[in-house]
Amino acid sequence: MSSFQLRVGQSCCEETTCVIRYPQVSLQLPPLLPLGPVIGPGGTSSSLLLWLTFHSPMPRQDSAVMAGSLTHHGSPNPGYSPNSAVPVPVITQTDSRDKWSKKMDFLLSVVGFAVDLGNVWRFPYICYQNGGGAFLIPYILMAIFGGVPLFYMELALGQYHRTGAISIWKHICPIFKGIGYAICIIALYVSFYYNTIIAWALFYFYSSFSTILPWTNCDNVWNTPDCTNYFGVDNVTWTNSSRSPAEEFYTRNVLEIHKASGLRNVGGVRWQLMLCLFLIFTIVYFSLWKGVKTSGKVVWVTATLPYIVLFILLIRGATLPGAWRGVVFYLKPQWGKLLETSVWVDAAAQIFFSLGPGFGVLLALSSYNPFTNNCYRDAIVTSLVNCLTSFVSGFVIFTVLGYMAEMRKVEVEDVARDKGPSLLFITYPEAIANMMGSTFFAIIFFVMMITLGLDSTFGGLEAIITAVLDEYPDQLSHRRELFVLGLVIVCFLGSLSTLTNGGAYVVKLLEEFGVGCSIIAVGFLEAIAVSWFYGINRFSNDVQAMLGKAPGLFWRVCWVAISPAFLARDVSLCCLNKPVEDLFQLCDDAGLWISL
Repeated sequence: MSSFQLRVGQSCCEETTCVIRYPQVSLQLPPLLPLGPVIGPGGTSSSLLLWLTFHSPMPRQDSAVMAGSLTHHGSPNPGYSPNSAVPVPVITQTDSRDKWSKKMDFLLSVVGFAVDLGNVWRFPYICYQNGGGAFLIPYILMAIFGGVPLFYMELALGQYHRTGAISIWKHICPIFKGIGYAICIIALYVSFYYNTIIAWALFYFYSSFSTILPWTNCDNVWNTPDCTNYFGVDNVTWTNSSRSPAEEFYTRNVLEIHKASGLRNVGGVRWQLMLCLFLIFTIVYFSLWKGVKTSGKVVWVTATLPYIVLFILLIRGATLPGAWRGVVFYLKPQWGKLLETSVWVDAAAQIFFSLGPGFGVLLALSSYNPFTNNCYRDAIVTSLVNCLTSFVSGFVIFTVLGYMAEMRKVEVEDVARDKGPSLLFITYPEAIANMMGSTFFAIIFFVMMITLGLDSTFGGLEAIITAVLDEYPDQLSHRRELFVLGLVIVCFLGSLSTLTNGGAYVVKLLEEFGVGCSIIAVGFLEAIAVSWFYGINRFSNDVQAMLGKAPGLFWRVCWVAISPAFLARDVSLCCLNKPVEDLFQLCDDAGLWISL
């Protein structure tokens, strides 16, 4: 059996070396024959078939047999055709692109990216606010018809084209290349504030190494006369000006937000938080500098540890007095809520931000997969894990909120008003501080928060790294370590404004106006570009080339109509409803709160 080398030009630009083995064939193919990104068993470019048909030295009938063999799908043995004794040519990929060492490295990376801090603080709040158990109906429907199809689409796109968020549009529709640059810019915005939240968690983690947690009482230098400790104390009067020890620790010791007067004057940089952020970015750099070979090993810790901690906290929460009150409040269905449009909008937004299509991360991570990897199964499994994690996190949070309501002798609704960072940095630490074994539970809780955040940071920065390196391979492909170092430095410098006394205002500003509507619009344009411009039939053929079977009617309808419709509606609401967001619901020198 003879062999020859085939140089594959990706849109006549990127080059990959492949080897074709076929009996009695010796061909010299043009070096930049536009064959597409990957040629594998069951999938062959039409340009290759056309070239072989007119340039092969074999007899005409042999050429026809070879072409037919190349396009055959579904053979039990990819090296042989069931209807002919002529072996099918085997095309072996030998390019230099990194690959995952193990399948679990990829799955844990995807799960780690999708399961982030939002699963712990946002889903429980959104769930009880929109009807409790009744909210699960629109949530599941939006996941089935909107989130999972888009998740599957991105995994398939990245795996087939094997390139990042910028250069992939050369193969799909070049006019939409701006989507790739938009994804990178949004990812930078996210890195400017998301890692600061992890730095807050690291500050708490360090502070937790004490016999008595510093947010347990009002006897610290940062406390004010308004500090009120109601745990273990009878006849406590709680007024509108009262502040818990946990709240004052967060606002006056961690953030020192009282030294800022809003966005116009955010004050100086907190050196303690800057040191925490430096340590976070050091971990990030050494996890990403060598590519998926290193990050794929790190996620074995950062993606699995949160589940161990969640299980421990769930067991502890279930044994607390009043826990049942929180569970009932969390799941009690309010069926009338299903008639409100806002509930369905919140369900769509939650599943979109939870699964993470449109961020370019799924494109980047799946681009390092083997060509024939079953991305369909990966999409289903990781989506289920993500949604179940959000659901279980609700029990972890609301058992503790029920306990706090029992201790305060108030309704769960009065305790559960906090959302976002306040839930993780005030409400939950306050409950932990009054448990038996508080130091242990505080340490593991903030370890969980740090690892949840790191996984998402790995994914977000890898999306930028893969996109830029694939777009400029000649200049950067051999300088990955330096490029990653430069990117981490840029992200660190861009985060300095969030480390100031008023950094919480900047974090909320970036979160609401730098990412929210922008990423939904990017997801909408991506779905339209693939389904309508690239063509649903071409995309289905790509999936068939990888998996051996085409996507079913359900997936095709979702990609063409249903998923874009969901995203179009959300984009319209963002444009029509100008948000008036309170950047941080805390008193400042000027009045009640800072608003836009």
